[in-house]
Amino acid sequence: MNYFKDLGIKPKTKAFMGDKIKIDRILNIEIIVHDFKVEDSKKKEGTKYLTLQIERSETKHVVFTGSNVLIDMISQVPKEKFPIRTTIVRENEHFEFK
Repeated sequence: MNYFKDLGIKPKTKAFMGDKIKIDRILNIEIIVHDFKVEDSKKKEGTKYLTLQIERSETKHVVFTGSNVLIDMISQVPKEKFPIRTTIVRENEHFEFK
């Protein structure tokens, strides 16, 4: 009889750690982005949302946003480049990584 642990099966979902915070609390503050995922929105059909695993002041947090600009920008960063230091700023009517 086999043990499950010997099968080498790992969960496909990755849990982000830390308290959820609003994006407004981290605007114009340097953060470290450890990881991200983009998924289909359950609230607004036909749209996507971004989940960020960030660190601010040595504390991990989770940030959710539907910002298409942030989704596009972070999706262009190769996974091997993480973690990255960045600042999220509001430019006119949208958010951007700087």
